[in-house]
Amino acid sequence: MIDIDADGPIRTVTLDRPEARNALTVDGLEALEAAVADADEPVIYLRGRGPAFSAGADLNEVAALEGDRDRAAGFARLGQRVARTIEDSSAVVVAGIDGPARGGGLELALACDVRVGTPASTYGEPGVSFGLFGAWGGTVRLPRVLGEGDALEFALSGRSVDAEEALRMGLISRIEDDPRTVAAEIADNATDALAVLKRRLRDDGERATQERREAAAFADLVAAHADDVDALLE
Repeated sequence: MIDIDADGPIRTVTLDRPEARNALTVDGLEALEAAVADADEPVIYLRGRGPAFSAGADLNEVAALEGDRDRAAGFARLGQRVARTIEDSSAVVVAGIDGPARGGGLELALACDVRVGTPASTYGEPGVSFGLFGAWGGTVRLPRVLGEGDALEFALSGRSVDAEEALRMGLISRIEDDPRTVAAEIADNATDALAVLKRRLRDDGERATQERREAAAFADLVAAHADDVDALLE
């Protein structure tokens, strides 16, 4: 269900259930969480096998939750935990999105640091059309990524958008035939600087605290890369 391939500085994590459009069960979510948490590579490339990135939650498992509020809430909390694991990873996580990213699949992509779509990628939160909504942190991250107005219209309409509109909205940052090239570009940088920069950009502390942490992190990197800085001056 989850395939892992390590290639130098990049760990490729593949959602490997193409016959179900890479829909995620409890087991799949737990395996994805472990694949991200166990990574010691500086860059993780998250992709889907086959014609879809991910359809999100496996609807058979969702249907089995009917009438059991505790289990339903637990399923949502598991998805939220996996998304936080992606977001909090010390690695830079790049989502390479080919084909549909729907519901929970889109929410996992939103937790990634960089989202790159192919020209064939599409994006949607269709749950509202059958009385649900994505609950893997999407209601928190979607307004942060799109802004409140676009997030409300996108989620409440239940519509899907193509790669060009997703780029305009800010759902993705680039369109590439091979999104892994972006992961390779990122991996071709200093590992410690990548981890520090991710932490600083993800920092949601008070402004003065952020600036103090930024200055300290900069000083640490200057000390660690003194020879590299000197080389630039030669």
